[in-house]
Amino acid sequence: MNWKRLYRIHKEERLTVRKRGERKRALGTRAPMAIPQDPNQRWSLDLVSDALVDNSISGERVTRELDAIAERRGYSCMAVSDDGTELTSNAMLAWQQNRSVQ
Repeated sequence: MNWKRLYRIHKEERLTVRKRGERKRALGTRAPMAIPQDPNQRWSLDLVSDALVDNSISGERVTRELDAIAERRGYSCMAVSDDGTELTSNAMLAWQQNRSVQ
């Protein structure tokens, strides 16, 4: 049912209508991200689902793939990612600390 129609019916029946909650906002202040000046200074990681390959990718597999890339390119200074479960796993955090990647 359309929310406008539902709202109208609630008003006609004199029912109380709950107001929609406000959008959650990020806490704290965000500093603008510096634009990399040199190649391999920052890696941006965002995994996209691919039904032809696997159903899920573990943090260990992500770290193996990043090490394979680093063999060819070297390690980056910084890695930026979303909050995906494979990118916030203990394996990924350990990889980041062991290789001095921010």
